[in-house]
Amino acid sequence: MLIAAIVLAALVALLHVYFLVLEMFFWTKPLGRKAFGLKADFAEQSKTLAANQGLYNGFLAAGLLWGLVQDAGSAGRPWLVFFLGCVIVAGVYGALTVSRKILFVQGVPALLALAALLMA
Repeated sequence: MLIAAIVLAALVALLHVYFLVLEMFFWTKPLGRKAFGLKADFAEQSKTLAANQGLYNGFLAAGLLWGLVQDAGSAGRPWLVFFLGCVIVAGVYGALTVSRKILFVQGVPALLALAALLMA
């Protein structure tokens, strides 16, 4: 079960690196606008906010990666529990305030990773 937790936590970290890239570097580009369903004028007006949001996603990814390199079965476990919990909260909040899709893209993978980690 620990291997599943590691793989799932790594997937969640990679997703957040992807979110960072989309929000910080591609928000106003066709890829970012398509991913988030944005009109060009809104994307341009909100690019600073999106970059800030992307930075926070990067911090989530960094925390998860730190937990993974510290050994998920021992020293890294508390880091993973904390950061996966943060991702779950962010996913629930995003689902309630922006789109339910966020729960499935962000929250569910983190919940599965956390469950696997706690069962390991």
